[in-house]
Amino acid sequence: MTDTPMPYCGPAPVPGQLWSSWNMDPVVLAAIAVLAVILIRRGGRAGLAPGAIAVGALVLAFVSPLCALTVALFSARAAHHLVLITLAAPALAVAMPLLARVPAGLSLAALSGAMIAWHLPGVYDAIWASDGLYWLMQGAMLLSAWAFWSAVLAPGFGAEEALRRAALIGGLAGVMGFLGAILTFAPSILYFPHVAGTIPWGLSPLADQQLAGLVMWVPGFVPVAAIAGRMLWLAWRRGFAA
Repeated sequence: MTDTPMPYCGPAPVPGQLWSSWNMDPVVLAAIAVLAVILIRRGGRAGLAPGAIAVGALVLAFVSPLCALTVALFSARAAHHLVLITLAAPALAVAMPLLARVPAGLSLAALSGAMIAWHLPGVYDAIWASDGLYWLMQGAMLLSAWAFWSAVLAPGFGAEEALRRAALIGGLAGVMGFLGAILTFAPSILYFPHVAGTIPWGLSPLADQQLAGLVMWVPGFVPVAAIAGRMLWLAWRRGFAA
């Protein structure tokens, strides 16, 4: 078997090495620190909690051992994506809305395209081999998710708009479910860079891939369903209860 290129987060850790596998890239640390300062200055006291959640989610995704674990396990990569899309992005949208006037449908299309592109095996191999492409794709996914949640969570809307936003969130859930189904039911391995990394964790590459699909379905749907449920409740409260 030929060696695969070294991805951004470094070599695949084995279980005994995981908790020492922190990413201390000074550029990443500086970028997160700058974002934290901006969120504190712009968000005020009301934005402090969502800003802290957003910064914590980014630290979890790019600094904590989760970053290294994404090199070993594709299921960890799926969890990494969920941290960005369903935790960091909504928190950023509340703390500091991004492009709130961009139609939510447009940002949902961009987010869906970024998610689907990430899961194309050829694109995935290219991301694995290029730090620049890795960050380009991370930025495409995070920024489009940030814009989507900024539009969906923007204040000042009535019952019909709440229903429309709930439907858009349902569209995101549909994309996640589609990708989860492909990963869960694919009969063969799609992501060969993880073949060597899964074995120390007691998983075959195909089982790891299937676990990634379940991650997209189960923990991935919880925050999305919670926000959609909140929108439906607001729709009922603001017009349809009468």
